[in-house]
Amino acid sequence: MRSVRRNLLVIFFAITTFISVIPVFTHMVFATALNSQESLIRRNDAGLVLLDYKNRPFFSFYSAKLKKEVPLSSIPKQTQQAIIVSEDKDFYYHPGFSIPAIIRSAMDNVKNKSLSYGGSTITQQLVKNSLLSSRKDFLRKYQEIILASEIERKYSKDQILEMYLNSTYFGEGSFGIEAAANTYFNKSAKKLTLAQSAALAAILPSPSRLSLLYGDFGEAKKRQKLILEKMVQQGFITNKQKNQAIEEGLAIVPHLTDINNIAPHFALMVRDQLIEQYGEEAIARSGFKVKTTLDLDWQKYAEKTVAQQVARLKPNRVSNGAAVTLDPTTSEIRVMVGSTDWYDDEFGKVNLALAPRPPGSAFKPIVYVKALEEGILTPATLLHDQPTRFANFDEDKYYASFPTRTAALAALARDSQAYYSPKNYDGRFRGLVTVRKALANSLNVPAVEVMKKVGIENALDSAKNLGITTLKDPSNYGLSLVLGAGEVKLLELTNVYAVFANQGLKNELTAILEIIDKNGHPIYQYQSDPQPVIAKEYAFLISSILSDNKARNDVFGTVLNISRPAAVKTGTTENYKDSWTVGFTPSLVIGVWVGNNFGEPMDGIAGSLGAAPIWKDLMEKFSAGTPIQQFEPPEGIITASSNCSFDLSTRIASYSAISEYFVKGTEPVKSCKK
Repeated sequence: MRSVRRNLLVIFFAITTFISVIPVFTHMVFATALNSQESLIRRNDAGLVLLDYKNRPFFSFYSAKLKKEVPLSSIPKQTQQAIIVSEDKDFYYHPGFSIPAIIRSAMDNVKNKSLSYGGSTITQQLVKNSLLSSRKDFLRKYQEIILASEIERKYSKDQILEMYLNSTYFGEGSFGIEAAANTYFNKSAKKLTLAQSAALAAILPSPSRLSLLYGDFGEAKKRQKLILEKMVQQGFITNKQKNQAIEEGLAIVPHLTDINNIAPHFALMVRDQLIEQYGEEAIARSGFKVKTTLDLDWQKYAEKTVAQQVARLKPNRVSNGAAVTLDPTTSEIRVMVGSTDWYDDEFGKVNLALAPRPPGSAFKPIVYVKALEEGILTPATLLHDQPTRFANFDEDKYYASFPTRTAALAALARDSQAYYSPKNYDGRFRGLVTVRKALANSLNVPAVEVMKKVGIENALDSAKNLGITTLKDPSNYGLSLVLGAGEVKLLELTNVYAVFANQGLKNELTAILEIIDKNGHPIYQYQSDPQPVIAKEYAFLISSILSDNKARNDVFGTVLNISRPAAVKTGTTENYKDSWTVGFTPSLVIGVWVGNNFGEPMDGIAGSLGAAPIWKDLMEKFSAGTPIQQFEPPEGIITASSNCSFDLSTRIASYSAISEYFVKGTEPVKSCKK
């Protein structure tokens, strides 16, 4: 008998200790979360949500909740009442939990031999959704009651209802009444009708099964009618209003968002950057809202435009395309189309905006700007567009490495790569041409002449300085580097052109503007840090040449002209494997690639035919309604009369006929009459 009493005493003390300690422990664990409405309803948020730069969500990872919170004042009274009669008719009268409901639930559990732990009030459901896990056991139920009591103590009933309506799940990925109203009826919550309010309330017991879009619609309608009848019983509406609501069509207008359908390549790039910084597990549990640089409207338009052009070119053996758009003043990525179709298992998952590809003549400005910087050229310098056999090596060093010149020549005769004889795209030669004419018309022979003067190592230094990371060992490249024989990334090359647009100032490419934690606190904010990498005078000269419609007319005609000044360069690789166009205004830079993932040749699709139409379409669309800007010469630029026979070494022009831009100190000092 004594041992039984002792055992009972031990059990009594154990139960008493449990009942006493658990509330203290629970308060300690959840104290911070209970401090504000925001922290409370976001406590269980996990995963990662990406927003565009206008704060519109477009991608989520790790089962993140997408919610748009609205104040209770923006939710119709009848919507609130429909939810209350559906979920907790005594909401305004109980202390956060209902003893009769708990007893009824316990009896049902015993009767059905299950552990459903039902009978939850709206406050308890808020606790379950926002604070606790979905585990079902007595401890969790006890904590639910404790926390519900604490919430009732700290917040008014209206505040609790507001938190519940902004966090509960309505199916189809919709967390909160605002998202639900938008998903099912394509409207904001404040415009919900009585019939629609009762229908949304009807979903709550089983959001997937009772979804108004893909669930049991008939069952949802039955529950809607039941809720309306309960609203009459509670005195919230009249019998006439009930009947009108039952007869009213729900006017369902599905508005499934573009979540995880728009910009998948960009989204994955951002996610990978975050994982590199914080680790994947931390990101999966973070509840981060990341404001990105993406413009959702521009992205949708660009995806459509690229897909349409590639479809048009399909008969020409074209299967894919990519495009990026940057703000040149910050290098913020506004658009990234990595492929025409993410869902194409053969090639869609590859992000061609980040894949190294040979850029063709789109690489030429990198070499030309180095020659301008080094004082080798001015825009008026004479170059030779004529059949030329270039030594693809350093001749002085080469001959010095052999005992006799005869031995060197014999070795050269055996080396098919020793000399390089470039040809122009159209097969023509134009004789003496200015740098302006040569670059604007993308003439290959003069470009190789410039490359020979600059040197491969200097050209690679220029590329690296401007942000190209894919070109490494100089021994891997010859003079054809200037014609785009090396491989670069579309995103990086577009940012090179952003440097020209930004007067020589380079920003690091960025896709992330702000990271906000689950409590709404910013933990990272982007600040641009432009660095001068080329003098603004030389950036202007490149911009001036590439925007000169008249200068490029010989080869391109008007194919690259748009309704405002724009600097643009095309690129076409050997056998038409790649088609490029990159160009800019002072406030916008766009790069486009068209081709095939695995380098199969296209059927005669040059940069001006494949990528340029996309570039023109996007540039016109994205610039529409903005002020027309000119490429203004900076202070160090002057104009002087010259012509194609200007000799930089003597700074003498043969006759004064053509006005040209010069960096001050490189202009002609003498001119002779013709």
